[in-house]
Amino acid sequence: MDRLEAMTVFVSVADLRGFAPAARRLGLSPSAVTRLVAALEEHLGTRLLQRTTRSVTLTDAGTRYLERARRILGDVAEAEGAARVERTVPTGRLVVTAPAVFGRLHVAPLMCAFLEQYPAITGELSLSDRSVNLVEDGVDLAVRIGELDDSSYVARPVGLVRRIVVGSPQYLARHARPRAPADVAGHSLIQFTALNATPEWRLVVNGSIVRAPFVPRYVTNSADAAVGHAERGGGLAMVLSYQAAESLSAGRLEIVLEDFEPAPLPIQIVYPTTRLLSAKVRAFVELCTKACTWDFTFRAKSSRGARRRRPAT
Repeated sequence: MDRLEAMTVFVSVADLRGFAPAARRLGLSPSAVTRLVAALEEHLGTRLLQRTTRSVTLTDAGTRYLERARRILGDVAEAEGAARVERTVPTGRLVVTAPAVFGRLHVAPLMCAFLEQYPAITGELSLSDRSVNLVEDGVDLAVRIGELDDSSYVARPVGLVRRIVVGSPQYLARHARPRAPADVAGHSLIQFTALNATPEWRLVVNGSIVRAPFVPRYVTNSADAAVGHAERGGGLAMVLSYQAAESLSAGRLEIVLEDFEPAPLPIQIVYPTTRLLSAKVRAFVELCTKACTWDFTFRAKSSRGARRRRPAT
């Protein structure tokens, strides 16, 4: 027995004081209405309606139950209405997660533009290089860099980023500029553990991946720290191109080993499913795809950072 359906039938019978009129209103057969009310009474263990050949009246228990049933059905209708509104109009709380540096530089301005455009939305932006479970952690969508490793998620590509090796002009003037992956062994190297958990860089030679192991002079899990140490002449660092875009544009860093870089990584918006996608998630994805060009595949000689259009408002 569907208790909500049975409750709806009971309320209709009580309102119309008859099984036949309730059946006509609900589009059911009189026998179906009778069965549902009887099943509800059996489930509750009490009689709700007093039936005669001429009329249908409420028992004392039925009168009390009717009041509560109306309230429950009203709450259900209100909840369903609110859910339908959220499906069509961006409202409620939107939780977004993104990598720390990328989120600070690029997702945070987008979130500001989104909240300005949709005043009924409350936003939460969580910045972390840890990959969270969107469903378990209550996250609506994530901006992630790299290939998607969970087939239960949907991914929308929104950009590309390179893995680059950088050093300061001062450092490169004091040391021989590396011309091949094997040359890195003779340099002071910075290990950015969020990108390379082990002390080795994977580069491409003649179309094949080669490993260039090294003993790091400096180890950090912070992109800002790795870039900052490289800027101060501390050595060479492999980072993602967006992380060093400003330093490259200002001339504080230069790219080396450009011809040996691995293929660019995708930047993707990730969310659990497209089925019954909420209006707030759909609106954020649409704003991102329309407003942002997160293309960080610039070449060293012509680089002035990633191209980015101002978010629409």
